[in-house]
Amino acid sequence: MTAATALVLAYCYFNPDHAFIALLIYISTIIFFSLILTAANSIYRNNQDSLHSSDFVSIVENLNTEMMVWSDDFSYVYLNKKLRELLGITQNEYDQKEMIIKVFGTKNIEGRVINKINENKSYESRFKAKNGVVISIAWSTSLVKKRKNNSIYLSTGFNLTELKKMRVNLASANDFFNSSMELAEIGVIMSSDRKNYRASSELARMLGLKSGSISANQFRALIHPNDRILFDGAINSNDTNKVKSIELRIKSADGNFRWYSYRYKSIDGTDHTLPLFGGAVIDITKEHEKDILIERLAYIDEVTDIANRNKLVDSGQEIFECCQLLNYSYWIIVLDIDRFHIINDTCGYTNGNYVLRNFAHILYKFVTPGGLAARISGDNFALILRDYGDDDLPSSTVRSIQEELSKLAVDELSSISLSCSAGYSKMPDYGSSFLDVLEHAEFALKSGSNSKGSICAYEPSMHDSIIGNTELEKALAVAIDNNELQLFYQPKISLDTGKIMGVEALIRWIKPDGTIVKPDTFVPIAESSHLIGKISEFVLNESCRQNKLWQKMGYPNIVMSINFTSSDFYQADLKEKVFEALVKSGLEAQWLEVELTETLALSDIDFAVSQMNKLRELGVKLAMDDFGTGYSSLSYLQILPITLLKLDRSFITDIEHDNIAYEIVSAVIRIAKSKKIETIAEGIENKTQEEILRMAGCDYAQGFLYGKPMPPEKLQEFFEVNMGI
Repeated sequence: MTAATALVLAYCYFNPDHAFIALLIYISTIIFFSLILTAANSIYRNNQDSLHSSDFVSIVENLNTEMMVWSDDFSYVYLNKKLRELLGITQNEYDQKEMIIKVFGTKNIEGRVINKINENKSYESRFKAKNGVVISIAWSTSLVKKRKNNSIYLSTGFNLTELKKMRVNLASANDFFNSSMELAEIGVIMSSDRKNYRASSELARMLGLKSGSISANQFRALIHPNDRILFDGAINSNDTNKVKSIELRIKSADGNFRWYSYRYKSIDGTDHTLPLFGGAVIDITKEHEKDILIERLAYIDEVTDIANRNKLVDSGQEIFECCQLLNYSYWIIVLDIDRFHIINDTCGYTNGNYVLRNFAHILYKFVTPGGLAARISGDNFALILRDYGDDDLPSSTVRSIQEELSKLAVDELSSISLSCSAGYSKMPDYGSSFLDVLEHAEFALKSGSNSKGSICAYEPSMHDSIIGNTELEKALAVAIDNNELQLFYQPKISLDTGKIMGVEALIRWIKPDGTIVKPDTFVPIAESSHLIGKISEFVLNESCRQNKLWQKMGYPNIVMSINFTSSDFYQADLKEKVFEALVKSGLEAQWLEVELTETLALSDIDFAVSQMNKLRELGVKLAMDDFGTGYSSLSYLQILPITLLKLDRSFITDIEHDNIAYEIVSAVIRIAKSKKIETIAEGIENKTQEEILRMAGCDYAQGFLYGKPMPPEKLQEFFEVNMGI
């Protein structure tokens, strides 16, 4: 029965469509034979002295399978009708011993047959039928009765002839199939449970497998770590009857990773068949190498040699879909090199490209399995990281990147402070597609871009704010074109004479309906959208033009103060732009003053000093605004070539009540005077503050006590009153 069972199982394996029926017939046959043996035993117990019981003969004689009853001394051998027809004999025309020797195919009945019977094993024999065909039968034999002189056995046959033929045919077909796959160099891998797989001989050869059986985990271990997420997505796919294809790097028989195309399909099970999953594995390494040049043009950034935005979007969407299917999550981090234009402008494009390439290499160090590093555009990059449950992973990774980036500031770049800012978001949590999540990470970057080296996480509430900013940005662009921006001027007074000595130009956005939008609202939007360049150009040219106009109108010469943002101040051609504005307006340089915040000036001290010296060479005055609110280091007064120090209003507000504030202001004024730097206090609102500052030696004052920011015509009225014109 062992051989019979093996053949039936082999048939089922290679013919899954008929497996259920074959197994049903085989099991039914076994049950039927078991009932026969039980009945035979019962008959013999009731007819201990007769082997020719009519009941027994009637049962055995006409059964549609080969059966015989025999004694181990061959004194009795009975063959049923089915077996006699197979042998081409009648009931009474055979020699008993010779016939049983023929049927069992051996003369050693006692040695071979009886021993196997005693071991409860089946016995397979081969003999020729009357038509000359070789018959194979598996005999299952049971002891019916043990007597003094002999023992009686009942042998039931299971005809294996057709199954033997089928096995030969199947083997031939399988050989043909394997040969075809080998010639075509196509491997096949299939599974019914997606946990344990059968690999074709060709796939085993390609991958160096020791056997045709391999588990999903074993196969997954052969796949390159960065491609495993694609395989995970494939085996967890629920799409049936749909052919899909993925490209994987798989470790091959030579120990190297090669590129393979895995075309797979899932087929549902039926009442008679098991479900099936698998497909063809084709080595595409050569084709992949041929496509490298094309792929480089489409997907590889030329400067940094890493993925570009196209590759990021394509791979990102694949990762996004796998996240949804496998319940994974990934971080998408968008990074921007702070003030990168300074590198290009001051150190040249060769050094700029050097920074970009090395920054890309730094990012690549942090790519996790299944992730990606890409250059989106200009100095913008993206990094996809696998989320392992650590919410601090994005920020800690960015900090490590910032540390690595700062080390590049050597040789020609030694005067540049290299840093980067970042925004990040999680997928698939924050978006319905990869592009959604990428956009949200970019939102986060913009939200934190006001400070150098910022790291900002995306929050859903951030989206509404940025949408509002986007609308404001569009309106601001229109306002610039429609000349809705105007300069207001706030007077600066000499504490010694009480006369106006200068004004500070302050930008205002006046809408057609008369609504005034203050700079705190729209300047940050302008800085993030690069509209600030147009605004700064307007402020510089208009302030020079207006000051020269007042001079022509006969008003006293005063200093016009303008403010520069970070993006303005760190332009390489700042000196040229200022010189051009002075020449165009006809204003002498001594009547123009540039105000810089302490934080802006000291964030990159070496470059700041270089820029300031260039402006001083023109004769332009330099003021440090909001002194004391940033780095608060008086030692910088020895380094920075400033002509005026502006004390922050926070020191002035309670100066008449706060002795510490007074002492700080007095000390700063004394130190400034020792460096031949003039001082001005802003935020003066009453005469007491004015008197205290005058007594402390402060040179100038600015505040509501003297006047709020006003349009040119109002300032002209102020001139006439203040100067007694």
